[in-house]
Amino acid sequence: MDLTILKHLNKKQKEAVINYKGPTVILAGAGSGKTRVLVTKVIYLVKEKKINPSSIVMLTFTNKAAAEMKERIATQLEGKSNLGFVGTYHSFCVRVLRQFWESANLDKDFIIYDDNDQKTLIKQIITDKKLEKKTPGYFSYYISLAKNQMITPENFLENFKFHQSALVADVYFHYQKKMDVNHGVDFDDLLIKTVQLFQKHRQVLGYFQNKFQYFLVDEFQDTNFVQYLLTKLLAERSKNVTVVGDFSQSIYSWRGADITNLKKFEKDFSGSKTFYLEENYRSTQKILDFAFNIISKNSTHPILHLFTDNKPGEEVTFYQAGNEQEEAIYVAEEIVRLISINSKLEPPNFAILYRTNAQSRVLEEVLLRYGMPYVLVGGTRFYERKEIKDILAYLKLLINPIESVSLERIKKLGKTRFAKFKTLYDEMKDRIEEFPTEEIMEKIFESVGFLKMFDSEDPDDFSRLENIKELKSVAISFPKLNNFLEQVALVESEYSQHEKETKNNNRRLILMTLHQAKGLEFDHVFIVGVEEGLLPHSRSIDDQFQLEEERRLFYVGITRAKKILYITNTRKRFIFGSQGYSTPSRFIADEETSYL
Repeated sequence: MDLTILKHLNKKQKEAVINYKGPTVILAGAGSGKTRVLVTKVIYLVKEKKINPSSIVMLTFTNKAAAEMKERIATQLEGKSNLGFVGTYHSFCVRVLRQFWESANLDKDFIIYDDNDQKTLIKQIITDKKLEKKTPGYFSYYISLAKNQMITPENFLENFKFHQSALVADVYFHYQKKMDVNHGVDFDDLLIKTVQLFQKHRQVLGYFQNKFQYFLVDEFQDTNFVQYLLTKLLAERSKNVTVVGDFSQSIYSWRGADITNLKKFEKDFSGSKTFYLEENYRSTQKILDFAFNIISKNSTHPILHLFTDNKPGEEVTFYQAGNEQEEAIYVAEEIVRLISINSKLEPPNFAILYRTNAQSRVLEEVLLRYGMPYVLVGGTRFYERKEIKDILAYLKLLINPIESVSLERIKKLGKTRFAKFKTLYDEMKDRIEEFPTEEIMEKIFESVGFLKMFDSEDPDDFSRLENIKELKSVAISFPKLNNFLEQVALVESEYSQHEKETKNNNRRLILMTLHQAKGLEFDHVFIVGVEEGLLPHSRSIDDQFQLEEERRLFYVGITRAKKILYITNTRKRFIFGSQGYSTPSRFIADEETSYL
């Protein structure tokens, strides 16, 4: 055996690698080196066991992860890295369907609809059926949820029982009919049609089972029902399948991920061996102990107890601010302090994590005030978000009715809304100063039906509604409309200047939601707003399953930290348009907190 292949692995990692035959489950905790194990296993198969690289398939969830694995494997195999496939489930299915399009009952040149194409098609159906009260996002969410479980329009009502289920089933039916007429498939169809192809045409499945003998799947806890079926079908002959996952990092049930797939695997692949990777190479033991204390409260799934040879490190810092403004100032000043006492620290060493996109506003404004370069990962600056710009356009026109940019913007929101706004303007033009900004906003919302454009049952729209309520929080602080618009203009100007100055600057601290932080790591992590209603989110507190997922989300945030972790909350908070007293999250209620 070429021991150099395994020299960088610990005992448990080595055991997982050399167990190359039969079904294997690798339960890999955060920072335990799962990518290294997967890559090494491929190297081991090719170099040590002389497995043909073309018979190996690696399935991932992002193109970025696939590219990283390809690069690592290519480096070590020195040009012999022509694996059978490395990439996402969707890209694998595209390859299958392009080759066997006829058997899959598809047009040879079938078109793949992205999310925007999908919503455009649904919008056409909404218009045809005069269903303007519902958004395309609302229907696409439920259609995708159904498809993730291989539920057709015909049996939708058998599986979904809610007040609009009949309406969704009807839209789903017409959506699929239009998709077929257009020779189109959406991303969910790519998976479904591949599974159906394999189920109906066993010779096609046999072709791929003969071609591919070894399967390695990353982030298996994030697979949905269809992805699980696909994995099962591909590996049912050879049984040489390795899945890597962590129950405690399952945070995507809202998009169809099924945490039970790890348990199903052990049942469907009898004789599977399970390996536990609990040695962490990322964090201090203090951070890991805190993470375990949090996640161990979950009772529906196995928990890994992570340990490390790293230094014990510093205690987790808890801080309670008076309000969200003070919270943001504390974070900014703490970053300034840490950089001042350690010249090696730079802004990219810091990440500020939060539960909802709306929370970024206060943080952005404070960081601008402190002249701290930052980047908002996976999101849009608060005042650049479409729904915010639309509201600001209405408000600006009340002050200056000939302002052309705002005028053109609200005209695009529809002739009826524009006419209603003109009526409102005529009623208010001579009395604008009599009303506080918040009340003016409410009058606009009511007169033009602005909030009716958003559906709270649509996850994307729900986030937009949270942003709108956050804007109301700003309005409360600036009751005079002129003062409010001046404040927004000043902040936007600072945004623009910040963008110019930091555009090509890689030395920026990171702002992102907890969901976006998965898979990343930072020396110093601040998790802000750890309060009831935010974390756990108000929509989750009455559902035990959702509550456990919120706790897993918090756990994911905690385990991003390598050296120092801060947990902050507030006594009072303007949350979604109203001020109220805050309660520390139940997740930290049992922890010994020493507020600074």
